[in-house]
Amino acid sequence: MASHNDTGRKGEQRAADYLEAQGYTIRHRNWRCGRKELDIVAEKEGRLVIVEVKTRKNADFGSPEEAVTPMKIRRIVAATDAYLRQYGIDAPVRFDVIAVTGDGTEDGSLEHIEHAFYPPLW
Repeated sequence: MASHNDTGRKGEQRAADYLEAQGYTIRHRNWRCGRKELDIVAEKEGRLVIVEVKTRKNADFGSPEEAVTPMKIRRIVAATDAYLRQYGIDAPVRFDVIAVTGDGTEDGSLEHIEHAFYPPLW
């Protein structure tokens, strides 16, 4: 496995561990439907929380959260729509980003950005 894939996998594990420690229930990790993907689908206090995890070894090419572009947001929203339809969920949804800097272990930083974005009006 390429080292960047390993770093991303470690970052997602760290994000999931963090969310569980904060009282979130993880419903799915790396949920896929065709080409659509959601990194983490969590739940807390009756709200579905869609979490995009971005991991970078360092900030040489920008912060991790800067990688959540408008195109990426549209893809996440489309995947969320597919998720809600597949599971027949009718609950409030929040979109968060967890930015992990470092190698994905406890040595790096983790920033949880709640309400990181809202679905665009198409």
